Amino acid sequence: MTSQSLDSLSAMIVAFAIVFVVTFAAAGIGAAASVDAGRFYLALNRPAWAPSPAVFGPVWTILYTLIALAAFLVVREVGWRLALVPLAVYLLQLALNAVWTWLFFKWHLGGAAFLDIVVLLVLVAVTARLFWGVRPLAGVLLLPYLGWVGFATVLTWSVWRSNPGVL
Repeated sequence: MTSQSLDSLSAMIVAFAIVFVVTFAAAGIGAAASVDAGRFYLALNRPAWAPSPAVFGPVWTILYTLIALAAFLVVREVGWRLALVPLAVYLLQLALNAVWTWLFFKWHLGGAAFLDIVVLLVLVAVTARLFWGVRPLAGVLLLPYLGWVGFATVLTWSVWRSNPGVL
């Protein structure tokens, strides 16, 4: 750890709590738009490879846990001040993640949701690279998220293009 890292147990606990609360608050904001998502999703024309709605909750819970842990490891390694740029990108990608759910499931704006998720995919990759530069394990923890967002990008495109007039 560097001299800027969190060196007391209480500072680590506070950092852990902050990172997890912020991360899961973003998850909650997105989830608020998906109350009826399962029914809407099942009514759409979807490719044969599209997952069941039951898959999304458990996958996102695991992914949000991993990405929060990654952010905590970055803060723990170098402290808040030196983690400012990686955390700013992290927060921006969290916001875009939450907005995607509103665009797609609540407002039915397929084109805007696709644009959002493309930018999200780029920001997740940038976040993974920045986190890797601080602590490689933090970057590795973002790889499943990056993979899932990549998959979701293709799925968003496919569903949007298969449902003109709906999305």
